[in-house]
Amino acid sequence: MPSSALPRTSLHLQKLTISSKQPIHHIPQPSSVPVPDTVACYHKHDISPSQCSSVLTQIISAPVSTVWSILRLFETPQAYKQFVKTCKTVHGHGNVGSLREVHLVSGLPAATSTERLEILDDERHLLSFSIIGGDHRLANYRSVTTLHASSNGTGTIVVESYVVDVPVGNTKEETCVFVDTIVRCNLQSLAKVSQQLTTQRK
Repeated sequence: MPSSALPRTSLHLQKLTISSKQPIHHIPQPSSVPVPDTVACYHKHDISPSQCSSVLTQIISAPVSTVWSILRLFETPQAYKQFVKTCKTVHGHGNVGSLREVHLVSGLPAATSTERLEILDDERHLLSFSIIGGDHRLANYRSVTTLHASSNGTGTIVVESYVVDVPVGNTKEETCVFVDTIVRCNLQSLAKVSQQLTTQRK
């Protein structure tokens, strides 16, 4: 797996993108974004000195059941992830332990990613996957995503956290800025797709 640093130009562009949009939604205090104790522990990652971690949230105007119906399909991430060109399941049938081979769109400092489904909990609306191979620089990446009903009961709060190695030549801040941008784009796309599906079902 390549160990070179993430391109400085790409990181600079990501910083400009972030500054022109909403600020990164790192998890506020529990009173602002209540996360049940039964799943909060999954967002607490053991981080080594050579790793970084972040937590982002997204509010979606769609019920949890609708958002979960899209998110839980491990074999079709391209349904909402804009950077995914194609995806092929190489092991399993969307159950825990399944492996998928993701091919990414051009323009990213990556081409492919081999990912394993670590957790799929339909009752808790919890999904976790790790990156175990591919042509990219996000070594030892692991993501955890949970869904929670909004205070009014009609919407969804998505909480996604991750931990990843910091590539040689980059700082923790640069790495988090880069990965946060990708995660945020995915969450915003998930919101758009979920809300469109909710409208169609009315």
